[in-house]
Amino acid sequence: MDRTVITGGIPLRGEVQISGAKNATLPIFASTILGGGECVITNVPRVVDVLTMGKLLGILGAKVHHEGSRALINADVITSTQAPYDLVKTMRASVLVLGPLLARWGEATVSMPGGCAIGSRPVNLHLAGLAKMGAEVSMEHGYIRAKAKRLTGAQIYCDTPTVTGTENLMMAASLARGTTVIENAAKEPEIVDLANFLVKRGARIAGAGSDVITIEGVRELHESDHDIIPDRIETGTYLVAGAITRGAVTLNRCCPNHLDALLMKLREAGVEMQVEKERIRLNAASRLKGIDIRTLPYPGFPTDMQAQMVALMTIADGMSVITETVFESRFMHVEELRRMGAEIKVEGNRAVVAGPTRLAGAPVMASDLRASAGLVLAGLAAEGTTEILRVYHLDRGYERMEEKLRGLGAMITRHKEGAAPAETR
Repeated sequence: MDRTVITGGIPLRGEVQISGAKNATLPIFASTILGGGECVITNVPRVVDVLTMGKLLGILGAKVHHEGSRALINADVITSTQAPYDLVKTMRASVLVLGPLLARWGEATVSMPGGCAIGSRPVNLHLAGLAKMGAEVSMEHGYIRAKAKRLTGAQIYCDTPTVTGTENLMMAASLARGTTVIENAAKEPEIVDLANFLVKRGARIAGAGSDVITIEGVRELHESDHDIIPDRIETGTYLVAGAITRGAVTLNRCCPNHLDALLMKLREAGVEMQVEKERIRLNAASRLKGIDIRTLPYPGFPTDMQAQMVALMTIADGMSVITETVFESRFMHVEELRRMGAEIKVEGNRAVVAGPTRLAGAPVMASDLRASAGLVLAGLAAEGTTEILRVYHLDRGYERMEEKLRGLGAMITRHKEGAAPAETR
């Protein structure tokens, strides 16, 4: 099992380029199933989840070819409509092939999804929406089975905003007969990016980014090229990396408009930033102060930045209260931060952080993707050496993280199981 070793206490300085958004790439890859021809997708992050989605498309019969940050996908012919357990269990977003397979090929068999251990994320809203569109949906031996000669437009209300649910239903509705209206839809930028790609291919979609999305179904979609939006969570993670090390970093090719809630909270904590159209310059030389944060669906504070901000608040002056409202099991990183000297109490869905703390390097273990990032950030700020186990979680969502941090001056390396520690600069 790989481990990441960090020697902390070095202020990060320099520039880093933000990769394409993993959470936009996954539904866009899945949506290629909706039509024939070759789609050329650029600014694709080379992370494990994206490669897994590419493998899944290959199993279904699509041709997927990666050239650096470009992916060429041709789904003219699909030879299977079953997404197997072995792949789906590793990545929840695999369920995104359900809507496209059903809409274009009339049937889909998809294993119940897995992924990070951050709580229950049921797919009942996906299934209820597809059933409203005329699909016959059943659960058999751990698989979702759906059939429909052709889906029919419907009025769908989501009890709670669901990102993958909104994406699945929007993709399915693109080829349905008639008009579909999704109410209480999720508003994330990744949904807008997917809609923009589908519209390029001939779909008729209005309202993406609002809580009501209207889709007029068409008979077929054609090929198109598309450039993936920058990853807002990677952007936020490197901003916190600069702040937690009292550094000065510049983030290039990012989209600050997607990070309003985070930027406001960082400023509230005392971080100085200059925001341009596609660049953020951060300076965290002054002392930080504790703040309160409440995670919410977009445009609220992102749950995917909660672990990173908990780590940051350990070095801030005063008390901070971080309330998690999106997932019920997302404070598993707290116990590991305590091993590094953090003073944190978990009270239900709240983490109360008392700062500032002089973090000390220690062996810690990651539980999920964003918890891994939070522990890396804590290691960058800690005195001494931090060893993070189970860092394969990082590879699911961050492209070349150790390399990018080294470019900012961090002493961080990845070690293979059984390998002797190497020079960490």
